[in-house]
Amino acid sequence: MSRYIVVGCGAAGNSAAETIRKLEPDAEIRMFTREGAFYYYRPALTEYLAGEKPLNKFTLHDGAWYERNRIDVHLSTEIVRIDPGARVVTTKEGRTFVYDRLLLATGGKSSRPDIKGADAPGVFTLRTLEDADAILKRAESAKSVALIGGGLLGLEAGNGLRKRGLKVTVVERNPRMLPRQMDPAGAHLLQHRMEEMGFSFLLSERTREIVPANGRLTIHFESGNALEADMVLFSAGVEPELTLARQIGLPIGRAVKVDDKMQAGLEDIFAAGDDIEHRGRYYGIWPAAMAQGRAAGANMAGKETLYEGTLQANRLKVAGIDLISMGDIDAEGDDECVVRADEEKCIYRKLVIENHAVAGAILLGDLRGEKEILAAIEGHKDISLVKKMMEEEGFDLSGIK
Repeated sequence: MSRYIVVGCGAAGNSAAETIRKLEPDAEIRMFTREGAFYYYRPALTEYLAGEKPLNKFTLHDGAWYERNRIDVHLSTEIVRIDPGARVVTTKEGRTFVYDRLLLATGGKSSRPDIKGADAPGVFTLRTLEDADAILKRAESAKSVALIGGGLLGLEAGNGLRKRGLKVTVVERNPRMLPRQMDPAGAHLLQHRMEEMGFSFLLSERTREIVPANGRLTIHFESGNALEADMVLFSAGVEPELTLARQIGLPIGRAVKVDDKMQAGLEDIFAAGDDIEHRGRYYGIWPAAMAQGRAAGANMAGKETLYEGTLQANRLKVAGIDLISMGDIDAEGDDECVVRADEEKCIYRKLVIENHAVAGAILLGDLRGEKEILAAIEGHKDISLVKKMMEEEGFDLSGIK
């Protein structure tokens, strides 16, 4: 009987464990996570902050699911050491477990800028349920929050706190919000709608330091300007959790380097999710973690499966408004584009055309045709014959063969 250990209980770890169980019904599977909760949908933490969704409504696998699938989950248990030679892992409490094949699915952690005061009381990041609970406790007595960084998850977290009555100010070092997901025109339209909802924006401002005093926080900017708030939430992106990978000497670039089988450079050690890079690309998105986990699990169980990459696509709500950003969004306006915008309804739809094919898209407020658009991008399909009709009928790609 094969013994599998999965370090991490997120999207990659769970999809790997589920795949292993299907391929090896009698295998021993153990999962370890530092968190105290079973597998949950991390993007829903923003709805949890808003008080709109309790944990049980976004838990993807509960305890009963793991029991049915005979997967032994160790909650609140951190793996602190891996011995690849002996094939043994050690927990923080000193317990040891033997494996035949191991998956590192340690995920990512929220980035904190290297500035003075970034770790002061009242300064938070949002990545885990524990983070969300700490934010909610502070919010009970707060009236204002400064959201530093205009990232997707952070903006929606800010919207959750706005719904609880806090005044939200978004601080972004770039001249527009969501620079990786939106072009200038789309970002301006979204910002205008969010300002109508009560958000304030400080763009092109770089934080120099955060100074706590008298229960409040003052954010000082390199420009010389300053902002006071009762709490600060960093939304500065995600970085891979690489502590164990470094400890055992895995090859690391921006993250753990893996091959198409998700092998990580040491015999019978695999990696998947937000802690890896594949063919030089770091994804950090849910669909990629799921696909990588499935590929890793299959290869660990002996079924050769190649992971060939995932289209960079983000699908989230921003202040309650649906947004999909996929492929090349042509942020600088260099390519041929088809754009439809309705500022009153906060709708912005853009297709980027390169070499007679759809290379990317932004869909804000109106997601019609998303599946066809995604298929056209992934398949590099020639749209020459339907381009005119597509422009006239609002991005209808159903005629593509």
